[in-house]
Amino acid sequence: MDETRWLTDDEQRAWRRLGAVMTLLPAALDAQLQRDAELTHFGYWVLAMLSEAPGRAARMSELAALANGSQSRLSHLIAKLEQRGWVRRERASDDGRGSVAVLTEAGYHKVVATAPGHVAQVRALLFDTLTAAQVAQLDEICTAVLTRLDGNGTSCLG
Repeated sequence: MDETRWLTDDEQRAWRRLGAVMTLLPAALDAQLQRDAELTHFGYWVLAMLSEAPGRAARMSELAALANGSQSRLSHLIAKLEQRGWVRRERASDDGRGSVAVLTEAGYHKVVATAPGHVAQVRALLFDTLTAAQVAQLDEICTAVLTRLDGNGTSCLG
């Protein structure tokens, strides 16, 4: 007995288009950041999250969640960012057990210098193609999906 709830034609079309967006958009953002700033999209995202954190610092476990990455991937990235002088690791002062990633002044300047080109690319690839109503719909759709995925619909956005 087949109880699979197959996708309708409309759902299948939307699913395939979403899949294409999930593949093509990150690749295009990554290409721009690597070309213009010698950063991956994940690397930029981590630096941006740190730049917005109180004291420009975050526990590694919290930063991994904010950046939607695994702790091992984040640890590998932080090591590379440390070599470039953009981040440093410190022991967590509250319990001494965890590590905190701290954005250095050079790292902050890197984010500030990189942000305009990144925002221009995001705007060109996504927001310039949408109406204000579509932006609101996109926000609602993403919140609904994130609520299913992480339980509160906020993910890295708080």
